[in-house]
Amino acid sequence: MSLPFDREEYLNRQESIFSKLPKSSLAIIPTNERKIRSNDVAYPFRANSYMLYLCGWEEDEGTLLATNLSGKWVTTLFVPDRDTTKEIWEGIRVGVDGAKSWPVDYTDSLQSLDSCIKELVSDGCRVFKIPGASSSLDISLDENNVVEDLRPYIDPIRRVKSTNEIQYMKEAASIASFAHEKAMRDSRPGMGEWEIQALVEGHFMSSLSQWSFPSIVGGGDNATVLHYKNNNQVIKSGDLVLVDAGCEVSGYASDITRTWPVNGKFSQPQREIYELVLRAELAGIEACQPGLPWFSMHEAVCEVIAEGLIELGVLNCTLEDALGRVEGKPGVFEGQIRNFFMHGTGHFLGLDVHDVGGGRQGDPNSSFLLEPGMVLTIEPGLYFGSWRNDILIPERYAGIGIRIEDDVLVTEQGPVVLSSMCPKMLDEIEQIVGKGAHD
Repeated sequence: MSLPFDREEYLNRQESIFSKLPKSSLAIIPTNERKIRSNDVAYPFRANSYMLYLCGWEEDEGTLLATNLSGKWVTTLFVPDRDTTKEIWEGIRVGVDGAKSWPVDYTDSLQSLDSCIKELVSDGCRVFKIPGASSSLDISLDENNVVEDLRPYIDPIRRVKSTNEIQYMKEAASIASFAHEKAMRDSRPGMGEWEIQALVEGHFMSSLSQWSFPSIVGGGDNATVLHYKNNNQVIKSGDLVLVDAGCEVSGYASDITRTWPVNGKFSQPQREIYELVLRAELAGIEACQPGLPWFSMHEAVCEVIAEGLIELGVLNCTLEDALGRVEGKPGVFEGQIRNFFMHGTGHFLGLDVHDVGGGRQGDPNSSFLLEPGMVLTIEPGLYFGSWRNDILIPERYAGIGIRIEDDVLVTEQGPVVLSSMCPKMLDEIEQIVGKGAHD
């Protein structure tokens, strides 16, 4: 099996993380556990992102152990033994000997893991692990040992991508961009949301990738539900369809949202809201400059949206009332715009679609500065659900939900939009929608 990165890159990651831990420490990184759907049918397995980052192990069992007992860090990868009976049903395992080609010092049988951990812990090692990654490890360790969180040592490093990581992310963004464009071209009134989902995810599969999260395909009012998941309604002529979908390549994710009229022509109210969201998105992208605080992009987006909603007559208040700045909390807004733009502007992107490193609403660490090598999303939206009874929805815009999302790389020269090949300008979209193979 070929790993996504060469051995040296993995070893450098390990060194940069483990060298920060105190002496006489034990770091435990298990992969995800298999989840059973029913009887002997499991949910599709995806390896733990920390495991992928540190040594590239993709199989559904395995634990990486790192120890520093004599002034030098030593890594051991514990993996399942070869088992002919299981391999007949589920495929050939790498096994302990095969795992020796992975970027670790030693390999051992997974059956030896518990006894090895107990021996190390009994010697007074400080224990670091990923909370929640393995319920069995949580139980065996937390009963009698003080266990510390390993994530603060890894997440700041994962936040900045290497040149090789960025290449995979460019590929994932390219595949997702063409998937969205294909869905636009093949859209037509009366189409099912599930059919658009099939077009998008079919392109992922044909490109040797897989979705990085279950695709959101919402037509009409369904587009006003932020994490709509049913994808089972027919999209009527005159409705917009919002598609939030991304794929991953070698574990690295893309995440793109586009909104278009299923009949190929924006109505005037749809055009007005789309133009506002697009202006906000472009302002957010421009704010992705090295050295600026993380919240700068959200400030830029909210200011454009607030001004636009006042101009359109959706809000009848001052700009400051529309924004509702919270004193002492830069980038936090609780004004009237939150009725129509209720989520954050973006999140980090990487091995997880909502990648580690903080920055989203509610995260405790969002005061850091943007650095070259960070990859994040910019995704403003406006939502006027006609089903809402908590606020007055302008009749002109009732049923309109629009979000535009791109993947952005921060560089010394400014922001680079990795998903730039995915159409988003109004005229461009109108020229594409419905021009596909079904004609």
